[in-house]
Amino acid sequence: MEKKSGSHNELTCVTSKRYAQTFIDEDHFKGYITLIEVLGVTEPLYKRCGETEHCVIDEGYMVLQQFPHQEHHTVTTMFNEKGEVIQWYIDVCADTGVKDGIPYMKDLYLDIVVLPSGEVIRLDADELEEAYEKGKISEELYKLAWEESDKLYQQCINNQFSLLNMVHEHKDQLSGKLL
Repeated sequence: MEKKSGSHNELTCVTSKRYAQTFIDEDHFKGYITLIEVLGVTEPLYKRCGETEHCVIDEGYMVLQQFPHQEHHTVTTMFNEKGEVIQWYIDVCADTGVKDGIPYMKDLYLDIVVLPSGEVIRLDADELEEAYEKGKISEELYKLAWEESDKLYQQCINNQFSLLNMVHEHKDQLSGKLL
């Protein structure tokens, strides 16, 4: 399993950024949120989702990640330079934690992308199958990944996944704290 950090250091195309994070403990959300503002890139990063290729990282873009406490998913939202949502990227994960003060998650391969058009796309089932077949994850984690993915997919299809509705509020909470 790959460990992914809320500071998004894995984005090697990003040459400079500003970062902020906080922990929220409210009725509607409990967990960490992180935000990066991309100041410089070696080149824009494009990702294909469905039939369309989208620029997801470029100068002036922002990336918000929500780490809901004791859940098996995180949500990464990419905003363009105008503050418009490009996509919501939901990672199914074994767990989340904090290391050296930065939240992280242990990726369980399955992902769901939700586009502003309402299209919902499942990704990386082949990666989960391969990880299970090669013994990189247990049967318990394999089943957890599919159960979590199925639950989240249905919530997204039915427009009932509440974290997607909180992204502007969470981005606004952190925008003034960027360093």
